Parts: sequence; C-alpha cells; structure tokens
Amino acid sequence: MITIKTSHGDIAIELFDQKAPITCENFRQYVTDGFFQDTIFHRVIPNFMIQGGGMDASLSGKDTREPIKNEADNREPNDRGTLAMARTGMVDSATAQFFINLRDNDSLNHSSRDFGYAVFARVTDGMGVVDAIAGVETGDRAGHQDVPVETVTILDVTIEAQANGR
Repeated sequence: MITIKTSHGDIAIELFDQKAPITCENFRQYVTDGFFQDTIFHRVIPNFMIQGGGMDASLSGKDTREPIKNEADNREPNDRGTLAMARTGMVDSATAQFFINLRDNDSLNHSSRDFGYAVFARVTDGMGVVDAIAGVETGDRAGHQDVPVETVTILDVTIEAQANGR
C-alpha cells in the first residue's frame, strides 16, 4: 500500500501492477527517490480531477526522468477515485505528474478518438481528503489556471507494503 501524505490528510492507494506495470514501476521509483516530497496539487478542477506530483509551491517544475510508454490501452477506466498519469499532447509523454479522478471521466479513456490517460492505481482510503482538496478555492497564478489559492502540499509519499496488483 502506498500513502500520499498531504497537508489535508492521507490518501491510501493501491497500484495496478498487472494492468500498468511500466507506469507502476515509474511511480514506485519516484516514491523511492523521495521525488514527491514537497510537491503540490497545482491543478484542482471540481467535479473533474486534482493534479499534482511535479511542481513545488512556487509552481516550478521538478526535473524528471525520461517519459514513459502510455499504458492507457490497459482498459482500466478513468473512474472516480482512480489515479492516472498526466501527459502533454504527445501520447508517450508522462513522467511524474498524476491526477485523481473526482468522477467517472469516460472522455479520458483509451478510444479511437484519443489514446487516453493511463490509469495505474485507485484510492483505497482517503476519498474524503481528495474531495476536501477538490473543494479548495482556486485562481490563476504564474501562468497556470485552477491553482489552489492556499497551497495543498504533498508532504511525502511512502510505501508500506508491496502492492498485490490488479
């Protein structure tokens, strides 16, 4: 089990090692490296998703490893409470940033229209924390939209035990 410790409380997640092995290994390596410490949820859109894991409180991006292969074709849907990798317009561009779906976001799933966003985990405990983060006031800052007015910090991400996978 992995715990995302935030300034609003803890979020426990389960990785889908069998469905998204590349993405899970990538995420686990960032956790092991301590990369997520003091990053923030920099994009919060109510009834859509909260995104974080790549910027510090000044909205500066952290240096990441190389992008990974997009595993959105694993057929795991972007449903409420799942975690998926954020990416640019390029299919295989995900690095460290992830988002937590606040509702079922079918438009983010793999399809003939768009390759989609790779779901690699789900929240097993702490959706109340996720919903509290989703309810913070947001605004524009440093060229970014939907930024929490009061910083929501990822204090640390820890691995308690090996995930069973899905």
